[in-house]
Amino acid sequence: MISSHFEFRKKAVAELTTSIGCYILADLDNVPIYVGQSIDSIRGRVQRHLTSARSDIIANRQLDVWEIAYVWAFPVDAKALISPLESTLFHHFNSKSQLMNGSIPPENDLLMPVPKPTQKIQVIDDDDLKERLSPEARLPRQSEHYTRIIDHFLVVKQSKEVARSMEAHFERLQKYHRQLLND
Repeated sequence: MISSHFEFRKKAVAELTTSIGCYILADLDNVPIYVGQSIDSIRGRVQRHLTSARSDIIANRQLDVWEIAYVWAFPVDAKALISPLESTLFHHFNSKSQLMNGSIPPENDLLMPVPKPTQKIQVIDDDDLKERLSPEARLPRQSEHYTRIIDHFLVVKQSKEVARSMEAHFERLQKYHRQLLND
């Protein structure tokens, strides 16, 4: 069963563009939780996140790969466009739901409209998504992850970025708690 989930994710990620640009990792509800950039390949960078290979955001417990169900891609034609786009995306989506980025991009001086992604890829299969969306599965997982990020903060890295992610995870934990009680 696990290998079929891995194979689904691998095939889905293979559909992502190899262009440079920005990407969004979105949760099971398709709500952005992280905005990133890649100067070599969006597909390659997302693969590293989803396998925890060379991904500080995963290593610092700021994101739980289990929650990532969608990837949005925003390719660009020139490297000079990446940072302004990342800033635009971050500040737009962070105002709606706190993102768990390791660093906060500076506010963009350019008045850039928020573009639509050129791709939105689901990286877990429908059955897995349905199972993970249940409050009975999601609340315990969020609780475990919240405990891991607190431990990481106390033992490994007391940074404002990890603290910020702790806040975001705590809000999510409360939301899933309310969903469980309302079911």
